[in-house]
Amino acid sequence: MARGAFITFEGGEGAGKTTQAAHLAASLRAAGHEVVLTREPGGTTEAEAVRRLLLDPQLAWTALGELLLVSAARAEHVARLIRPALDAGKIVICDRFTDSTWAYQGAGRGLDETALACCEAMIGLSPDLTLLLDADPARLAARKGEAADRFERESAAFFARVREGFLARARRFPERIVVIDAEAAEAEVAAAVARAVRARLGILP
Repeated sequence: MARGAFITFEGGEGAGKTTQAAHLAASLRAAGHEVVLTREPGGTTEAEAVRRLLLDPQLAWTALGELLLVSAARAEHVARLIRPALDAGKIVICDRFTDSTWAYQGAGRGLDETALACCEAMIGLSPDLTLLLDADPARLAARKGEAADRFERESAAFFARVREGFLARARRFPERIVVIDAEAAEAEVAAAVARAVRARLGILP
C-alpha cells in the first residue's frame, strides 16, 4: 500500500486553521479518500494531557520547557497516530505541526535554532504540504474574543514575531509551504486551499 499524504495547517491564533482543516477533510472524503483529522498539541490521550499543561494560564513555562513539552506531545502523536495512518495509506490533516514550533518557540520566544532543529530531527517527519493561513495579528485578535489560554494572552509584539516566523519558514521552504490570505472570506480561503492541494498533491478532482 502506498504511503498516504501528510497535510498541515499553520497560522496565528484565530486564523481559521480548524475551520479550513475541516473543510478540506470533507472535500477529500467526498473524493473517496480516507482522512484522519487531528491537531497539535494533541491527537492522542498522552498528547492531549500535555496540551492542557501547555495552555493552562496558571502555569508559567520557560521557553525551553515549552519546547520540550511540545516535542514530547509530538513524539507521542507521530508514533501513535500520524505514522500508522500514513503507513496505512490515509491522508492525515493536522492543525499545527513543526512550523508552529519554529514560529512560537523560535521567533516568538527567541529560542536558539540549534535546539529547535534538534527536536525536529528527533521527530523525523515533515509534511508533504503546509497551508499557511496568514493575516495581520491585529485582525486575528478581533476574531478570538476574550483571551482564555496561555498563548492567547500573549502581547501584540509576540504575535508579530510569530507571524514573521511563519513567513520566514515559507520563504525557506516554498516547495512545501503555500501562503494563503486568511483575511479573505471563509469560502474564498477554502477555495484557495483546495487549489493548492490540487496543484501540489493532485488528490482533489
